[in-house]
Amino acid sequence: MYMSNKEAHKQLIQLLDIKIKLSSGYSLPKIGKMPILSLSPNNWQKAASIAAKLNYRFVSMWAQDLNNIFELNIVLELHNSYLLLRALIDNNAPTIASFTPYFLAANLLERHTHDMFGINFSNHPDNRRWTRHLAWGADQFPLRKNFPVESLMTTPTPPDSNYPFTQIIGSGVCEVPVGPVHAGIIEPGHFRFQITGEDILKLEIRLGYTHKGIEKIAEGREVNSLIKLAGRVSGDSTAAHAWAACAALENAINLEIPNRALYIRAIICERERIANHLGDFASVCNDVAYTFAYYQLMRLKELWLRINAQIFGHRFMMDCIIPGGVTTDLNSENCQALHKQISDFKLELDELIVIFEAHFGLHNRIKTTGILTAEQAASLGVLGYVGRASGHKFDLRHDVAYPPYDKFKIHVPVFNTGDVLARLRVRFQEILVALDLIDQLLNTLPSGAIHTPWVAPNKVVEGIGLIEGWRGEIITFVRLGDDNLVERYFPRDPSWFSWQALEQLIQNNIVPEFPVCNKSINGSYSGVDL
Repeated sequence: MYMSNKEAHKQLIQLLDIKIKLSSGYSLPKIGKMPILSLSPNNWQKAASIAAKLNYRFVSMWAQDLNNIFELNIVLELHNSYLLLRALIDNNAPTIASFTPYFLAANLLERHTHDMFGINFSNHPDNRRWTRHLAWGADQFPLRKNFPVESLMTTPTPPDSNYPFTQIIGSGVCEVPVGPVHAGIIEPGHFRFQITGEDILKLEIRLGYTHKGIEKIAEGREVNSLIKLAGRVSGDSTAAHAWAACAALENAINLEIPNRALYIRAIICERERIANHLGDFASVCNDVAYTFAYYQLMRLKELWLRINAQIFGHRFMMDCIIPGGVTTDLNSENCQALHKQISDFKLELDELIVIFEAHFGLHNRIKTTGILTAEQAASLGVLGYVGRASGHKFDLRHDVAYPPYDKFKIHVPVFNTGDVLARLRVRFQEILVALDLIDQLLNTLPSGAIHTPWVAPNKVVEGIGLIEGWRGEIITFVRLGDDNLVERYFPRDPSWFSWQALEQLIQNNIVPEFPVCNKSINGSYSGVDL
């Protein structure tokens, strides 16, 4: 049930014993609609402890270098209400308590923040570097203002062969390294297995091999250039990341978007959702040698992408979402083509789901395989199809509905077994929901403009965008300087949490089941390798 921000966060503030009068007329300062609670670093650990006891969900964190001081931000959520915690840290001795002992989801983001800013998180259970391989020194921090965009390296980056992976020592225990270079076209990521026989005792994932410097090269950009960059954070989520960045900018200056543009954005985002679910479902079937399903689903995905290219000018619909609206309008012929494709797909998918549900060989490989319990999903803050397969229903389009989703009844499919089969069933149901939703969006598409001109604020502004991408909740922070150029950009992809989920759900499975478990999660390498 939705609660007001004040109701949801009142108990936290009271337990922190902060001298704030929560009278009926009082409200915390806000970024858009998100309240900001400013804390001293001394209150940080207490806030983490109390928030955990109150069952807050850890959403995101990022830091900023404000020239002579660091600002640390953490977003939490409770009862569909978000809260931003903010602390200022002395950059001469940047140390603050870790949230990780209370929220496992904070682990990788705190390690990333340390590597990029040099902020030390006391009490952190794992102080190994994460984003920093060997491309810069241990005493160099790329997101500080005094670090240049150009690389400080004058020689090729040496191989990171001495990273201290965790080892299990015992009779019969073997270590199996996989990657970072893989067969096929997937991006680089290293998987270090500790096994006995074929049983997996532990998996440790190491990413960051293609660190792109997105946060650094965003600095100094104009808004249109930032959105092009946002659309390339993770290519398979180009629409969702672009929309999240646009939403952050638009919220920062209260820019009103035409209704027609919002509907077209939703159509684009739902088409992105369908394309990726089709491809991932196909890939899971391919990993268990179910070739018929692989070819049928990939055939449908290819037809889907061709219509994207025909109507939106790009197979993945890159650069269609811009600040203030969209670049592509839909005429009656476009709408008819989209309606017809949806009708054709529904007929084919109705037949395919009967075949899938009756296929004993498929179920034998994926039922009870790679189980992520509801408790594990909650501890990691995992949402999207991964969380919904483990009983967690949260979906921004339904629970914190933003335009135009606030005008529609969104069905959120949920399963409770948490295995690969459940993750596939969620995906299939989400495809059907998205097809119906696109039909409704087309049938009620408002008339009018598709773009509102961007208005330069000419002052420092901050904005936060929240969008339900196909992997789940994307949250993006943008800060503009008084010169209207980007000072800080941070996109939190759902994969920061789902990669950690993969490490947990693979335990006690056998090595041959790793590919199918991995594909059922399909975390974005690029979305984490910022």
